[in-house]
Amino acid sequence: MTSPIIVAVDGAAGSGKSTLARGLARALGVAYVNTGLMYRALAAAAIRSGVDPDDAERLVDLAEALRFTVRGDDPPALEVEGYGPEDLTTPEVESTVSLVARHPAVRSLMRDAQRALGSIGAVMEGRDIATVVFPEAPLKLFLRADPDRRVGRRADERGADDRDAIGRALQTRDARDARTNPLAPARGAVVIDTSHRSIEESLTTALEEARRIWPAATP
Repeated sequence: MTSPIIVAVDGAAGSGKSTLARGLARALGVAYVNTGLMYRALAAAAIRSGVDPDDAERLVDLAEALRFTVRGDDPPALEVEGYGPEDLTTPEVESTVSLVARHPAVRSLMRDAQRALGSIGAVMEGRDIATVVFPEAPLKLFLRADPDRRVGRRADERGADDRDAIGRALQTRDARDARTNPLAPARGAVVIDTSHRSIEESLTTALEEARRIWPAATP
């Protein structure tokens, strides 16, 4: 029996994870799962419900009520019932997501959900995919980028002009996230520095690595 295609993509915000992971999933014919959306949905749920980000017990209750599915095509992608992109990218969610994601009980619940979503094959991106969620993934990628590039990409994603504010927000989030999951490549991960690479160049490098493992599944 052939094992499913599972690619774990880790890296900091603005390193190019989402663009690369989506393109790689499309090329491999598997689902694209952005685990950051799961934590963003929890942050949005906490804001809607007035739940304190320090209240781990109530956050777990909120997380258990979230419904995650993989839908669509080219590639199939994660959706969170009741939450659209506009709900998950607000400044309030941006400033809250690291706070709700830091609780071990929350991360344990999310980890189980992520493993279920990726069990039949996926390119999954996040901060701890290769180290915690799928440590035995056949292909692990770790993306890094210069701070200025990360800020610029984040500004483009958000359609924002105040890059200084975005830079400060990224620094704050990096510091919070590092307390939960130190940002370092997993053992055996292929490191791709996207600072001075185009999207196509980074994707080509990832596909070359995938071809070594799944030659029949790659273009």
